[in-house]
Amino acid sequence: MSALATPTRSRLTPSRADGAVFKAELALFRREPGSLFWIMIFPTGLFVVLGTIPVFREVGEAIPGMRLIDVYVPIAILTSLLMASVQAMPPVITGYREQGILRRMSTTPVRPATVLGAQMALHGIAALVSAALTISVGALAFDVPLPKQGLGYLLALALSVCAALSLGALLSALSRTSKAANAVGAVAFFPMMFSAGLWMPVQTMPDMLGRIMEVLPFGAASQALSAAGAGDWPSLTHLGALALWTVLLTGAAARWFRWE
Repeated sequence: MSALATPTRSRLTPSRADGAVFKAELALFRREPGSLFWIMIFPTGLFVVLGTIPVFREVGEAIPGMRLIDVYVPIAILTSLLMASVQAMPPVITGYREQGILRRMSTTPVRPATVLGAQMALHGIAALVSAALTISVGALAFDVPLPKQGLGYLLALALSVCAALSLGALLSALSRTSKAANAVGAVAFFPMMFSAGLWMPVQTMPDMLGRIMEVLPFGAASQALSAAGAGDWPSLTHLGALALWTVLLTGAAARWFRWE
């Protein structure tokens, strides 16, 4: 048995092992209908519900020249990112640590960091699919204009995904058990959603509160996506805030992450 196992193991190079882990994680991810629903379906469903409210389809005085339904496109996208990074990803990774899966992987050609990378990639892809779905539904059902500054929108979206997943990685690092991850995620979810503008769009907040929200990751993301959607290049302040948060959160996650 050992003579047969050794050659097989030697043929499993790190790159092939990474691919095998990604395929395995993809298969497991597809078997989680709850996560898929909350990341890919719920944000668009919430957006549709809001779109059926007449006041959301009318141009108001709070945001001149824009309807609330137009403003809520980036908010729905950020809801998906929050679901992926704060609610879905940390319990999976902490569960692997809690069950000793990461420790056992350290004795194989599979690098434990591969699991984290695969989880971030899968949750990021799911959030991007949700973003495309929200934008499409908004354009087809509610005449929401497509982003007018396409390149700026893609850049803002990419930085938003990176910042959100970095936050998820940090929560995964700080949480020792799946129960703790769920609790920390619930605590982080509502302040982040407030900063994204779910209950009050950042554009309608009082000046001081709005300025505070704009330097937080999801507040900066909301403003950057809104600006690009309206045809303007996202503010360097908002893009810089997203990039800085990505670096800080990633560094903190790397500093405090434990594989067992």
